[in-house]
Amino acid sequence: MSTKLIAYQIQVQGHITILLSELFAPLSVSNESTGAALLQGELRDQSELLALLLKLHSLNFTLLSVRRTPIAPSNCHS
Repeated sequence: MSTKLIAYQIQVQGHITILLSELFAPLSVSNESTGAALLQGELRDQSELLALLLKLHSLNFTLLSVRRTPIAPSNCHS
């Protein structure tokens, strides 16, 4: 059975430390000069997305945006 992954970019207010970024694997975390943090990566479904958003909420991060993004052809899983 194949799993089609969905790519997301999630932006939150505040920086995410290296230690905290480990909680969000397999997403990559980058801190922006604007004071926001960007999480990027692929999730299996909306339940994984919701779990991630709940984790961010429980850590008191303010959600700025959630975007679905195209998956690069080399990362497509059929």
